[in-house]
Amino acid sequence: MTEIYVIRHVQAEGNLYRHMQGHWDGDVTPVGRQQRDFLALRFKDIPVDAVYSSDLYRARFTASAITKFHALPIQCDRRLREINIGPWEAAPFANVRREQPELFDAFLYDPAHFYMPGAETYHDVQARVIDALLEIAEKNPNRTVVITTHGIAIRCMLAKLLGVSLNDNETVPIFHNTGVAHLCYENGRFTVDMIDDASHLPPELLRRVSDIPALRDVCVNPARYRDLYESCYADAWVAAHGNLAGFDAETYYLSACDHYRRDNESVKLLYEEENFAGLIDLDTARGAHADYGWISLLYLRPEYRNRGLGVQLLGRAVAKYRKLGRRAIRLHVAEDNKAAVAFYRANGFEELSRVPGAQAPLLLMEKKLMRHADDYV
Repeated sequence: MTEIYVIRHVQAEGNLYRHMQGHWDGDVTPVGRQQRDFLALRFKDIPVDAVYSSDLYRARFTASAITKFHALPIQCDRRLREINIGPWEAAPFANVRREQPELFDAFLYDPAHFYMPGAETYHDVQARVIDALLEIAEKNPNRTVVITTHGIAIRCMLAKLLGVSLNDNETVPIFHNTGVAHLCYENGRFTVDMIDDASHLPPELLRRVSDIPALRDVCVNPARYRDLYESCYADAWVAAHGNLAGFDAETYYLSACDHYRRDNESVKLLYEEENFAGLIDLDTARGAHADYGWISLLYLRPEYRNRGLGVQLLGRAVAKYRKLGRRAIRLHVAEDNKAAVAFYRANGFEELSRVPGAQAPLLLMEKKLMRHADDYV
């Protein structure tokens, strides 16, 4: 009998930033790195004979949890990839839901009939993952194998093995990050005796980010939203410094207009449904000579703070600057703005230097961006 453990990947940027993530090959998150450590301990004393993975980085990174305590190669197979979602790749969930609601609902709730030009169907995914699974099982008789792959890929696989519809979300749910299924293969037949077991994770690493509302964005010309832009910047300034001493609304507004002239996707308003939640302003020219991108303003209205939403604004900057091929993102944050400093540190930023500010010293902080996935496992 062959035992096969099938594992969904750790938390990745697309999960955290609430972006569509099929073949888009983003980085893993700090939470994902912690999840890998707990997964490694779970499999430390299990005698594993072979490790297979999707070739996408988040799955290969997850496979490295197994190889931490088992000296085995990671054998990559493109057939284990997540669904290819074509024109939706890297797009914010909320934008897709807003712009193509019927198609988005089919993607989530009627996968058996989902079809979009340029994307795979669930049936396409099911055919290739089952083909890969059968080949792996046949190549490893009486061995223990681990496969690291993706949420929809696993749903398609298990729906076939269990003989249920692709629409049966209750029987075959989307796994938690690092959720485990256990299969047995004998005499040409698979049995499934474990689905989405994530008991190796502590509660703080088990929470689904899908429980947090997804924000949609709208690219805008700040000249049409001057009052709103200046009021947001002023509120951010007060949150950072406690007062408006040194604040120059005209200078910051004109800078935003310049950013927009250089790149009409640089200023975005963020909404929860119809409610304005915040904005982000990127200076895509600053730092281009040194291969980094610059965040001029990342702002959430007070009622949207401390809800886990700020990272979605950061995700817009990450997606933008990775698309531009930058190696890092930088910004200034007031040293005495402890909440903001903690937020950026928790999301991969490190202090590079300390510089004078209008009221208090500023920290120059940087987050490195993954550009070549092969360098990061």
